[in-house]
Amino acid sequence: MQSPNAADILARLERLPPTRSMWTLVVLLSLGAYFEIYDLLMTAYVSPGLIQAGIFTEGAHAAFGLSDQAAFASSTFAGLFVGTICFGSVADRFGRRAIFTWALLWYAAATLTMGLQSSAGAIFLWRFVAGLGLGVEMVTIDTYVAELVNRRVRAKAFALYQGIMFLAVPTVAFLSWILIPRQPLGVEGWRWVVFFPVAGALLVWWIRRAIPESPRWLARHGRLDQAEAVLAAMEARVEREFGRALPAPEALAPAAIPAGTGQGCFGDLFRPPYRNRTILLALFNFFQTIGFYGFGNWVPKLVAAQGVSVTSSLLYSALIALAFPVGPFLFTLFADRFELKWQAVAAAIGTACFGLMFTLTRAPVAIIALGIAITLSNNLLSYSYHAYQAEVFPTGIRARAVGFVYAFSRLSTIFTSFLIGYLSTRFGNPGVFAFIAVSMGVAAAAIGACPPTRGRSLEQLGTP
Repeated sequence: MQSPNAADILARLERLPPTRSMWTLVVLLSLGAYFEIYDLLMTAYVSPGLIQAGIFTEGAHAAFGLSDQAAFASSTFAGLFVGTICFGSVADRFGRRAIFTWALLWYAAATLTMGLQSSAGAIFLWRFVAGLGLGVEMVTIDTYVAELVNRRVRAKAFALYQGIMFLAVPTVAFLSWILIPRQPLGVEGWRWVVFFPVAGALLVWWIRRAIPESPRWLARHGRLDQAEAVLAAMEARVEREFGRALPAPEALAPAAIPAGTGQGCFGDLFRPPYRNRTILLALFNFFQTIGFYGFGNWVPKLVAAQGVSVTSSLLYSALIALAFPVGPFLFTLFADRFELKWQAVAAAIGTACFGLMFTLTRAPVAIIALGIAITLSNNLLSYSYHAYQAEVFPTGIRARAVGFVYAFSRLSTIFTSFLIGYLSTRFGNPGVFAFIAVSMGVAAAAIGACPPTRGRSLEQLGTP
């Protein structure tokens, strides 16, 4: 029997049609992301419960003279920053599957511990620790999804992944609306909201057994026999579902075949052709997150600032949150028809424009409608750039590169959480959304200057 080689494995993987088993793998990975996003975006929704419980304070008596909600969000993103920039590369070294599993357990344990605390300082500490695991997990899933599907449906796979992931947002919004004003079984409602993703993460850890290691990663590390075994099992399942013989693999150009084995080094990010991509995507990530989390983490407060009561603002926020999963599912209809970077540009401009319009209305229907429009724009931005930045770097440094550029989004959010709190207090919603609009303009310019990717394999994109 002929020994497997990297070129054959990569070509065979790229030719696999998207059948039920391939989409099942995407769904299983997306379930891991579902509990991450729940954990990440619960910041906005549990803060009122923490204030109600007397654990958080607002105004000049809180950390840095701002609300503890800002410190809560910043500690989360500080952990995400350290996790992505310092440990994002571990998936390049130890494999996508292993890191997906252990990062999941890490943040579940840290979140459980945070939910048992009764002081702001302890909550901030354990939120930081949970952020370390969240940062590694999100980089790993982006890398994993990109490597399992071929170029013809990669954008659609990311849209589906984001749709499942963002089902967590209405979940946390409605659970917060129901539980935070109450004390089921004598336990404060905010703690129940925090404990929910812990149980879910353990469930995902159990079902991880159905997820194989990335054949691309195995081939890159010279583990060709293992890559062959994983790929052969995938081909057998896909062929049964496809109902006929698989198409012949397309021959890869020699330059597209990875040279050597193992992961690359940090310096590779700053060598042509990756240097410009790294710089532009780092700049993009720094500014895009201001629009995404500047709205997502402050929805109840921003809605309340438009003249809505606190109770109603939680309900309005829950209704707006329903758009989070709807958008990506709709985007699957056209995800692969348009260049990803231009989808990201259009989304950034949409967030800026709808945000400025949001400040001009106080009508409940208009507030909800514009909140949904901002959310849909942010969804379009999120799925398109996650897919894009996982495409433009080679397998040997993919997790390292995604972790590095993604870390800048976490770095900016550490500070912008406080800055948005300051702008909200001093200038109200007009100040907040003017800041968001300028930031999204910079983000659109940065990703617009990056190279096109549509219709190209990961190996083609990862070569000079």
